[in-house]
Amino acid sequence: MMRAIFVVKMLFSSGANEPTAGQIHTNPYINPYKSKKRRVIKLRSGASLSADVATTGRAYILRAMTIDSPLSAWQYAVEQKGFVQDEAQEHAVRALQKCHDALHQASHERRAAITGVYLWGPVGRGKTWLMDQFYNTLRVPARRQHFHHFMGWVHQRSFQLTGTADPLKALAQELAREVRVLCFDELFVNDIGDAIILGRLFQVMFDEGVVVVCTSNQPPDQLYADGFNRDRFTPAIAAIKQHMQVIAVDGGEDHRLHPGAALQRYWVAAGDQSGGLAEAFKVLTVGQSVSSDPVKVGHRSINVVQASPTVLWCRYADLCEQPLAAMDFMALCDRFNAILMSEVPNLSAQKREGRIARGTEDGVERVAAGDRELPQLSVHDDGVRRFIALVDECYDRKVPLYLEASVPMDALYTEGYLEFPFRRTLSRLQEMQLQRFAEA
Repeated sequence: MMRAIFVVKMLFSSGANEPTAGQIHTNPYINPYKSKKRRVIKLRSGASLSADVATTGRAYILRAMTIDSPLSAWQYAVEQKGFVQDEAQEHAVRALQKCHDALHQASHERRAAITGVYLWGPVGRGKTWLMDQFYNTLRVPARRQHFHHFMGWVHQRSFQLTGTADPLKALAQELAREVRVLCFDELFVNDIGDAIILGRLFQVMFDEGVVVVCTSNQPPDQLYADGFNRDRFTPAIAAIKQHMQVIAVDGGEDHRLHPGAALQRYWVAAGDQSGGLAEAFKVLTVGQSVSSDPVKVGHRSINVVQASPTVLWCRYADLCEQPLAAMDFMALCDRFNAILMSEVPNLSAQKREGRIARGTEDGVERVAAGDRELPQLSVHDDGVRRFIALVDECYDRKVPLYLEASVPMDALYTEGYLEFPFRRTLSRLQEMQLQRFAEA
């Protein structure tokens, strides 16, 4: 996909000609705290002009730049959008550019072997943004998913292929017929079922010619590092290292925390008061009907504090301590432009040792499998998993998440089994405190 980006200056006057309705597409992620609307004015030859339009205005095009590759997108961001020059990012974007070029130069008659890209590094280094620029400029069939969405599809499709001689190979062949490139965000493995599947799935996908580009907070050798039966996963690591260029995006800059206009979306509760959240809900729902009736999501009913057609306000217990899954959070993000959550507790708690109980079928002799240790989960970790999934969905879909908690953000989760994945969650919550989040 090729995009023409224009640097624009808007001069407003009461007599200016506004583009016709057919030329304007209002961005769905309008910041309710701003009086202006962001619109995209369609120009000839498929180019687009992005500008802030109040009521009417006259646009003066100062400069044009064609965005047709990850490298040109990154260069534009550095030159025109104030992105900080980052050596690690430049190394990563050039690896993506090499893969991008190979994909578009390859013969359409046969699938040449093309090396994918594995971007890993600490949170906030721009891995997801870089991958998205790669994906957005592809001109070959591609799919982009969060990793747990991809695994959800794999589990569902594998079940549907029950009875097939080799379900994973059939799944990989189906995927290869549909796409040339698979991009997924946040590769993280902590489940033995996923580990066993991925142990073979990566290899069969590569065998079928699927090019994989992904992001992760860990290098391949650290994936599922302390997992049970890790030897079942090591073939996946070998396949990744053989078919993907592993790039460390580990520059010192946390780009999510760069200065920008602040917009508070996190409050520490004062007693039983919900002042900040209540005021935000009031502003977000101006002119809308409001109800406290439960909201239906699929076959489930979710209790709410209040909800309007575009804004949802729930308590933590009603979203994160109920049997909801990532698919339910996806549905909420599809339906609502903003989500508010109150009564978020301190999620930290001491880890608890656990073992698989020994049953009578184990007999008199000690059975090692019956005594193996389980992950040391804390009392809150079940809900924390859902909280992490909700933040990921809101972040991925640019849906602002407004929170009111009993502790400051940095103290929200400081101890527990999920400390590592929660670092990404904290970084994303911090970025949500900037006005630019959810803007086009």
